[in-house]
Amino acid sequence: MSKYILQCCNCNKTYESREIEYLCPVCELENSNNLPPKGVLKTIYNYDKIIFKYGKNLFSKLKENHFIDLLPIENIGNMPNLAIGNTPLLKIQKFSPIHHNFEIFIKNDTVNPTFSFKDRASALVSAYAKEQNKHTIVAASTGNAGSSIAGICAANGQKAVVFVPEKAPIAKLTQIIMYGAQIVPVAGNYDLAFDLSIEATKKFGWYNRNTAYNPFTIEGKKTVAFEIYEQLNFQSPDNVFVSVGDGVILSGIYKGFEDLKNLGLIEKIPTIFAVQAENSSNFAKNILSENFVYSESNTIADSISVNIPRNFYMAKNYLTKYAGETILVSDYEILTASKFLSINTGLFAEPAASAAYSGLYKAFLENKIMPQTKNVVLLTGSGLKDLQAVQKIIEMPASIHRIEELNKNI
Repeated sequence: MSKYILQCCNCNKTYESREIEYLCPVCELENSNNLPPKGVLKTIYNYDKIIFKYGKNLFSKLKENHFIDLLPIENIGNMPNLAIGNTPLLKIQKFSPIHHNFEIFIKNDTVNPTFSFKDRASALVSAYAKEQNKHTIVAASTGNAGSSIAGICAANGQKAVVFVPEKAPIAKLTQIIMYGAQIVPVAGNYDLAFDLSIEATKKFGWYNRNTAYNPFTIEGKKTVAFEIYEQLNFQSPDNVFVSVGDGVILSGIYKGFEDLKNLGLIEKIPTIFAVQAENSSNFAKNILSENFVYSESNTIADSISVNIPRNFYMAKNYLTKYAGETILVSDYEILTASKFLSINTGLFAEPAASAAYSGLYKAFLENKIMPQTKNVVLLTGSGLKDLQAVQKIIEMPASIHRIEELNKNI
């Protein structure tokens, strides 16, 4: 038996590891514009074989081997030579002016090489492409995934081509260009950029990094769950809060904890709260609907501004199977959370990341967080990614000419 098989999240048909590359060919035939794609693949390992192989101290031995048994690559040396993952889990004391009796931890993925969570996925995709002798990687992005694959490819000797909406934040576009990637501005939104990148993949034979198209982006993102488990002294948290756009990070976190459960390392999957902006809630509002209907997204949190969640079906399957929850927050609540985090923790996160913390606070107000629980908030991107977004909540003081003009209450 091969190291892993791929299973369609819609029809459950399984494929051998090298049999197909992206989507289930059966379900892909049903795909159409304005609907989430079907046929996204889930990577499944031989968990019994892994348990037998390592026996006692299973997790420690897996970590010693860089979790290679739970990744779709053969040699960890094909990963880029950058410090990716193993990010801090910070316990914070000040949550709000209101007393609380539960623990809060921030998983700070803003410290990855390109300052976002997306590096976890990009690194694995890059390593896999290297093993398959694929030298050009293409992606569609609102910014973070693009700057991530650009930086990772620069480190791993590969070429990156990135399709971006022309209105993406300039800081993220600047990153992409500085890493030497080929940037392709698209006269439209992320969904159009996504579709054009798929066309380019088929026409030029490039390897595609797109979330919910390439199954291994989920495998890269799941590694955060392994780290959280270890950092909480080999325990699963009670709740995890994550911002949601396409639903791939959500699926990745679920997949990581599901791997741990399949290995007998945890008994229960944590409750995962999928946090969306009120004006970009196409995932949340379709969870209970049989017919997918979307509305135009309009939120300050550009990284989760998505009309058609590309990983809708897998994320929905996970959320319903493990009794997850959805929470909607306003742009005002997102910016308030961003400012609160910055002032009280020293962590400056972009709006899409701050949305997760805003979701934690809203869940608290709605009595959805039980006493004595461990709660993890995933911060997925640095605030330096989009300085324009926070301009409306800051005020630059006037210049002074002499010290007497300085406010005594400074």
